[in-house]
Amino acid sequence: MPTFTPNRIQARKLKELDDRTARAWGAYRDSLRDLAGRDYDDAEDRSWERLQRKLHELDAQRAEVVSGSGETRTSAEH
Repeated sequence: MPTFTPNRIQARKLKELDDRTARAWGAYRDSLRDLAGRDYDDAEDRSWERLQRKLHELDAQRAEVVSGSGETRTSAEH
């Protein structure tokens, strides 16, 4: 079993957060695909708010990892 140093653990957690950020943007993009006009406008407002909440959550988790002030949740919890 490999031994992980704190820097490797931190790097792994930051990579996971980067992946989750990319997935959040992908979900935003996908939610608007093939929409036009009023349907797009309505969906975009909801999707943007959802994306902003998720990005805020991920930024807070990223700050915890960088500061070392706490453990982040694993992707299995999401």
